[in-house]
Amino acid sequence: MLLVTGASGHLGSLIHAGLVERGLAPLAGTRTPGRFGDAGRSVDFDDPAGPDLTGVRVLVLVSAGYGEDDVVTARHDRAIAAAERHGVRHVVYTSLVGAGDHLAFALAHRWTERRLRESRLDWTILRNGLYAELFGQLAAPVGGAVTAPFGTGALAAVARQDLADAAVRVAADPAAHRGRTYELTGPVALTAAGVAAGLGVPYRPESLGERRAALTGAGLLPFQPAMLMSIYSATAAGFLARTHGDLARLLARPPRDPMPVAVAAAGAPS
Repeated sequence: MLLVTGASGHLGSLIHAGLVERGLAPLAGTRTPGRFGDAGRSVDFDDPAGPDLTGVRVLVLVSAGYGEDDVVTARHDRAIAAAERHGVRHVVYTSLVGAGDHLAFALAHRWTERRLRESRLDWTILRNGLYAELFGQLAAPVGGAVTAPFGTGALAAVARQDLADAAVRVAADPAAHRGRTYELTGPVALTAAGVAAGLGVPYRPESLGERRAALTGAGLLPFQPAMLMSIYSATAAGFLARTHGDLARLLARPPRDPMPVAVAAAGAPS
């Protein structure tokens, strides 16, 4: 039996739907299981007892949301401990691309990778690049121009659907991917100037200091400004531009062009 965590979220819902399309009858792990009928199973990573994984043999562990590092690692530890306790055979974990070590939210991912490697479970680690949708949202125009402080840096962003499709292929045949770590990025690196051109607006990037000041009082949670600023600075510094071939090999097809995805997200109403 398969179970996908975060099945109500953006990535988890796509993975669950893809497995359903393959006829694999996956369970949908979520805090709102009722929306999935008989396929829904209540999964709350903040429950100290851990999730009920009875009967699950393959667990697709979608990273349990943004939070402080100690919150996220505790959530993931509960999930992995429950997998060990309930006899799960294989965990497929959606991690963060290796170049993302410069990002403020990398630690929890690397901790979880280590926890899996030290467990008695079979595992596959999918190191996902940042979403093209996210890049587009961060590069959305303000006052008729793209002002995000990406400088001339580029980001090997990837369409969320491609990451979901890759996870589906692995979860459908986990034994073929046992002990493997995949670097999943888009086929080309995007720039904010390119997004601006796609929208037909100018690109006038502000400084990191200006953007940090703009985030003050924006109603964000305490940990969120640091996460956002790390994406801007790591991209501007060129650390996230490298592309890899693992995604195309996993999909057995060319990945989607991430630029139209990013442009659509940048132009969508906020």
